[in-house]
Amino acid sequence: MNGHIDTSIPHSARTWNYWLGGKDNYPVDQEAGDAYAEIAPQVVTMARESRRYLIRAVTLLASELGVRQFLDIGTGLPTYDNTHEVAQKIAPAAKIVYVDNDPIVLAHAAALLYSTPEGVTAYIDADLHDPETILRHAAATLDFKEPIALMLMGILGHIEDYAEATAIVRHLLASLPSGSYLVHYDGTNTDADLLKAQAGYDNTGAVPYVLRSPEQIAAYYEGLELLKPGIVSCPLWRPDPEASPEPTYIYGGVGRKP
Repeated sequence: MNGHIDTSIPHSARTWNYWLGGKDNYPVDQEAGDAYAEIAPQVVTMARESRRYLIRAVTLLASELGVRQFLDIGTGLPTYDNTHEVAQKIAPAAKIVYVDNDPIVLAHAAALLYSTPEGVTAYIDADLHDPETILRHAAATLDFKEPIALMLMGILGHIEDYAEATAIVRHLLASLPSGSYLVHYDGTNTDADLLKAQAGYDNTGAVPYVLRSPEQIAAYYEGLELLKPGIVSCPLWRPDPEASPEPTYIYGGVGRKP
């Protein structure tokens, strides 16, 4: 990885940060985000609902399911209620390892490395295309004899080859012990406006993102025990009691490794 931060083309983490209401973005990201949202306005809701889904999933894992280790790959830029903040608020001794290989994310790693005194928060500069390197470095912080929550939040769409994306998930899960979990979401190809907007974004020179079918997304969970309600639009995954969720074109779920 080189340390150059290119502000001449949009960047997915910065654009996502813009949709989330963050400040770690540049005019090129704002312009791309606005152009995308003009065609597919629901993308802003998708971004914000995906963060709410992360909060609910990590809360469940850390509280009811007793998970104390999280491997969050494709971290993106820190905004609000990041994985370690949610987990360590419930379980101060929780260990979180973030993984990304992007210079803009690496530049903000200090914000991610803040931890409770009892817990650990670490950051690995590595590429999802190389899962073995990720696992090797993660083992310096995480105990692979105890359950780990593998988090792949909106990142598998950046693996353009679907067979490779599936193989990466299989490789990572195979190294985790029984009782571990996969937590995941990705955008779906079920809306014509979203497909059109994504094509326009990909043509800016940014790293492409592949919208996939709900069936393709479900296949990532093969061999896992799905927690109810299964793989659904993220706002519908165990919504807060006071919420009135509307489905979006972003699907995810939580599966347990037997």
